[in-house]
Amino acid sequence: MVSIHRTCRRILIFGVLCALQLQLALAENMPEVDKPFQIKPLKPVDELYKIARSATPPQEPERPRKFDLVELTSLDPTIKLDIRYAMKNNFMGAAFYKQARAFMQRPAAEALVRVHNSLKEKGYGLEIYDAYRPWYVTKMFWDGTPPEQHDFVADPQKGSQHNRGCAVDLTLYELKTGKAVSMVSGYDEMSQRSNAFYEGGTAEERSHRELLREAMQREGFAVLPAEWWHFDYKDWEQYPIGTVSFEEIPVR
Repeated sequence: MVSIHRTCRRILIFGVLCALQLQLALAENMPEVDKPFQIKPLKPVDELYKIARSATPPQEPERPRKFDLVELTSLDPTIKLDIRYAMKNNFMGAAFYKQARAFMQRPAAEALVRVHNSLKEKGYGLEIYDAYRPWYVTKMFWDGTPPEQHDFVADPQKGSQHNRGCAVDLTLYELKTGKAVSMVSGYDEMSQRSNAFYEGGTAEERSHRELLREAMQREGFAVLPAEWWHFDYKDWEQYPIGTVSFEEIPVR
C-alpha cells in the first residue's frame, strides 16, 4: 500500500514539474506586453506598397449601403487616438498611414460614442488603435506576413470589416490618468494571449478586457475571438470594400 502511495505521489510531482516547465517555456516565447510585437516582413514595405496600390479589390455584388465615413473625434473629442499604423509602433515596424486619424461608418461611429459615454461612469474611456483601413493596407499586411501567421491578418481576397469601415481596434484608458489600462497581451500580438477568452494574465487585466467586451457588445459590436481588441459592428456586410486613403476623406 505504501509503495502505491509513493508511486502516485511521484506521478503527481512529475506532472506538476512538467506543467511548470511548459509554462516557463511558453513565457520565454511570449513577447513583452509593453513592447510592440513585430515580425520581419517578407518584402520591403516600399515594395509591398507598390504591389498593393497596383492591385484591385475582389469583385462583389453591390451592397445596400453607401460609404458615410465619420471621423470619431469629430463626434467626441475625448475619444483618444493611438493610431499604430500611422507610426512604426506596430507589428510590421513601418508607417502605413500618412495621418493619425480614425473613421467609421456613421451608425458604427455613433454606437462607439455611446460605448465611450457608458464607460465614463466607471472611470474609463476608449482609446483607438485602428478603425477604417483602406484595402491596399490590408493587402500589404497579407503579402508581408509569413503564411503561418496569416490567421492574424485579413485575406485581401475577401476584404475585411476594417475595409468596410465597420471594425475597430481599441482598448480602455483611465480618465484620471489618461493612460491606457493593462491588458493580457499587447496590441497585434500574434500569440495565444491575444485570444478574447484567454485565461492567463492577471485578474485586473482580464477584468479590463471583459469590461471592454461587455460594453461593446451592448451597442452591437462583436469581438473577434482571436483578438481581444478587435470588434466588428453588426451591419458590416451591408457596406462595400473601401479603397480611399485618409487624405482623400473630406474634413467635416
